[in-house]
Amino acid sequence: MNQSPSKNPCISAFPRAYTLLNAYNARAQERGTMRDIFRRIALCLCCLFCLPAIMGCGEQSGEITKVKDLDYTVVEEADVPEQLLTLINKKKQNTFCLTYKSEDAYYICQGFGTQMTSGYSIAVDELFLGSNAIYIKNTLIGPGKDELVTQNATHPFIVVKIELMDYNVVFE
Repeated sequence: MNQSPSKNPCISAFPRAYTLLNAYNARAQERGTMRDIFRRIALCLCCLFCLPAIMGCGEQSGEITKVKDLDYTVVEEADVPEQLLTLINKKKQNTFCLTYKSEDAYYICQGFGTQMTSGYSIAVDELFLGSNAIYIKNTLIGPGKDELVTQNATHPFIVVKIELMDYNVVFE
């Protein structure tokens, strides 16, 4: 739409007006850009000061309240209830976390998927009752440097048995 003064007869008659019009348009664009910058700054400041009010002012802590450590038994594969072992065998190709309740016990299971060699073990680092759930942290331990391993795929998993409780389990 902008034409040079030489091609538009109205503009060639009033070159000063053309120059002033271009200057006005340039300032208007700058004002628009500056207005956008101020709006963005105002929005950021609003979010910075208003977000804590929206989220609440109470002290929130990401810490888990430990009520008590739980006694547990690591269950050998031969002693795992048959229904649970069937579930584990279906899932053991991939990592999994599951729980199973029998009439007298609560089983917590975690599998670490397919590993390309033998020699893996699993350590229970933590198992405790929190204020609203049971928390468990297990670690997969690879074969030692001097350990003799076979090049067969394995599927390490652990089954932990605790007393029967009515809590959800959080795997950390």
